Amino acid sequence: MTEPIRVLLADDHAAIRAGMRLMLEQAPDIVVVGEAADGAIAVRQASALRPDVVLMDIRMPGTDGIQATREITSAGFADVLILTTFDLDDYLFGALRAGAAGFLLKSVEPSALVEAVRRVAAGDGILAPEVTRRLLTAFVATSPARHEKPLPPALNDLTVRERDVLTGLGRGLSNADLAATLAITEATAKTHVSRVLAKLGCTSRVQAAILAREAGLT
Repeated sequence: MTEPIRVLLADDHAAIRAGMRLMLEQAPDIVVVGEAADGAIAVRQASALRPDVVLMDIRMPGTDGIQATREITSAGFADVLILTTFDLDDYLFGALRAGAAGFLLKSVEPSALVEAVRRVAAGDGILAPEVTRRLLTAFVATSPARHEKPLPPALNDLTVRERDVLTGLGRGLSNADLAATLAITEATAKTHVSRVLAKLGCTSRVQAAILAREAGLT
């Protein structure tokens, strides 16, 4: 029997945390191991509890979700899934830059929330390709011009296959999509994604996707 997916909830509204807990704990393979009312507590809880996934609100008092996400992902405590409204504001962009694995609407259906947590825990992203493309297009459109932002030299260290994987991430492909596109197994695709993230110093596939867009690979 596999271990359940351990989740930490970070939101400053107790009612929202209670609702998320209720939705998640309907699934037999998910357990909520802790809650946090602000970003600083979320970082401490993530360090102490080492959950698989942190469901993170963006706007919280004190340390906000963006800074908390940066601290949690950079330390390797957990993967972070942002819960926010789909308004493409600077808070969301900052969270993705900070290493968030993706985002969900707070109005998400219970089944979609459970599936998103499972996918993130498995190392995959949770954004549909068309949503990812819209998000990344908007992000790049509101970011500084490419020539003003030096690209990481590590791009030159990627193999041909790894560049193909990075291009796929820029298109919003999941591990299964990458496997089908590149005629490899899903396990091999996951390994390639991990290597690409490590070489580029990215803490999430969304960060890598943004970089791919900025590099002009998609």
